Amino acid sequence: MEPITLTTTIARPREEVFEYLADVANHSEFTDHCMVDWHLTREDSYGHGAGARFRVKSRFDRFSYGDITLTELTPPERIVATGRGGRFNRIRTYSTWTLEEVGPSETKVTFQTRSEPALKSDELMEKLLRLHNSTTRCHKRALERLRSILESGEDRGERTTLSGGARKPASGFRL
Repeated sequence: MEPITLTTTIARPREEVFEYLADVANHSEFTDHCMVDWHLTREDSYGHGAGARFRVKSRFDRFSYGDITLTELTPPERIVATGRGGRFNRIRTYSTWTLEEVGPSETKVTFQTRSEPALKSDELMEKLLRLHNSTTRCHKRALERLRSILESGEDRGERTTLSGGARKPASGFRL
């Protein structure tokens, strides 16, 4: 799929926006209109290696699960996430959030995403399902919701959790 590049300006300091995006558990709050059933892939949801698995709401798509993992963090200016999706997780995805300081408390967020289908059949399915258009709509709305969440400080709802419950003895698990 051709790269999709979207931009928005958020009236918050760049460091605050970076901290919010570097925590994968927050991503479900602004993408829950098109990506649902979020589950963390490890206990620590912040920083390099943090990841999550989710289901993409897409019509006629039988293989709608995907995942992302934060692979590169350059505070406070850039976050790179790689992932996989589609049938047998063979479609690689790349997403980048670039943060530029516009003013003392304004940040320009540029989001870019692209996918690399492994087979011609995967590429054909992307074209047939018009995934470029639906992905653009999904991420455009997600950036709008990200801006409204960070600017207004509205109730952010439930954070994404780890599947299966507590993992550490001190985290609430009792025999």
